Parts: sequence; C-alpha cells; structure tokens
Amino acid sequence: MSAVFRRQTSGSVVCPSCGSLVGVSDEKCYTCGRLRPGMFGFAPILRRLGADLGFVPFVIGASGTLYVLTLLVSGPNVTIVGGAMSILAPSNLALLLFGESGARPVFAFGFWWTVLSASWLHGNLLHIVFNMMWVRDLGPSTAEIVGPARTVIIYVVAGACGFLLSSFAGAYLPPIPFLQGADYTIGASASVFGLLGALMHYGRKSGSSLIHAEAKRYAVILFVFGLIMPGIDNFAHAGGFLGGYATSAFFNPLTRERGDHMIVALVCLVASAMAIALSIYNVLPYYNS
Repeated sequence: MSAVFRRQTSGSVVCPSCGSLVGVSDEKCYTCGRLRPGMFGFAPILRRLGADLGFVPFVIGASGTLYVLTLLVSGPNVTIVGGAMSILAPSNLALLLFGESGARPVFAFGFWWTVLSASWLHGNLLHIVFNMMWVRDLGPSTAEIVGPARTVIIYVVAGACGFLLSSFAGAYLPPIPFLQGADYTIGASASVFGLLGALMHYGRKSGSSLIHAEAKRYAVILFVFGLIMPGIDNFAHAGGFLGGYATSAFFNPLTRERGDHMIVALVCLVASAMAIALSIYNVLPYYNS
C-alpha cells in the first residue's frame, strides 16, 4: 500500500493536460506548456483517483461526514420522523455550529465566512441524498470538460456566490413570490448550479450546442423544481449559477489546466475547512452554555 501512494522522484510521467510524456521534475511540459506537469512527483498518485481526481467521492465523503456530525451534535434535538423534508434533520444550532449561512449569520452575527462552509452542510436525509446525486451526475462531466482543479474552484466559488446573494437578499431585499432570501441557508445545490453555469458557459464558448442544451435543460428542471417545492433557496441557486458561469469565463475552459489551478483548488478547500473551524470556534461557547 505504501508503494502505491509513494511520491515519484525520478523517471517520466504523463502530463495531466495533454497526455505527453514529461520528466517528473520538468519545469513545464514542452508540448502544451503546463507548469510543473509532474506535480512535484504526485501526478501518478492523483491519476489513480480517476479523471476527476477524486472530486465526486471527496465531496460526497466530506458532506456525508459533516451531516453525520451535525446529527450527533444535535443529540435528542434531531428530528427523526416528520414531513418528507424533515427526516433525520439536525438542529439549527448544530448547523450553525458547523457553518450555516444566511442573512442572520452573515449580517447579524458577522459570520461572513459561512458563505464558504454552508455548501458542505445539509438539513435532512433527502436534502443530502438529492444533492449528492446531482454532484455524482454533474461532477465527472464538468471535470472532464473544464478540468478537475477548475471544477473544485467553480464548486467552492459558486457556492459562496450563491449564499452571499441569498444572505444579502434576506437582509436587504423585500420578499417576492417564489424568490426570497433566507435567514438561514445550507446545501450543496448552490454549488451544483455553479457546475451547470460552467457547463452552459463552456457550451456557448465552444459552440457545442449539445452541452449547452443539456446544461440548460438540467438548470430549467431544477429551477422549476425549486419554484414548486417549499423551502428551496432560489436566490442561492441563482447566485450559484451566475458564480459558476462567471468563474468558468474567468478561467476560459477552452484552455488547458495549469499547475497553479491545482494550487488555487487546494486553497479553496482549505478556506472551506477554515470556515467550518471558525464557526465552531465562535459558536461552541454558546452551544455549551
């Protein structure tokens, strides 16, 4: 097992961007120009994770772990059986402890970092099941088209954009039918809409009518679903979609991924983890009181 995950220090590896053979320590790929194509010797390890570099199992694993933790922390306050959207629902205080976002946390409590943590939290069993199904459906396609590192960046940034818009709307905009901000909000759907936004941008930019049409169809279905179902944060969905579209446009998905995209993706994940830690640090004293 240790040999499988050992860092390669010599020989050749396959460039993640173009598939050419390069030296593991080469500064750049002489075919496509990608910087550090050997990823400091970790490229072979990352390739074993699959085409999406483990994006889908990581998101599902992290979200599932946090969901279980919020249930455990809720203790007797877990809603075990209720309506369809209340089965195994953590308490609101437990969600706030791990980084629930919304108008109150962001603007009343000053917990601005929760726009990064809320995408990893879920309010009940069906909530996480449906969101992770969408991640499983869209994650591999997005990683294949725009690259796994940029997929991570889009996922995190789009979620932050969605929850920032929803929090702002909940604090400062009057409610309108089917579209109102949230006092408290969580869920991966804002990030999922970000993936759809990125796919729509790629379809328009590349001229692929098939990808554009499929992403648009998926987005329309989910938007309509959000209008029909109660308690859906449509502002977060809209903000996530716009954030994903804009992030894709910024990185230009028609170009190959660069080595620094992986660094930015890691920074996004570290920032999300730090946001959760900040919430625990700030809320825990009140939780125990």
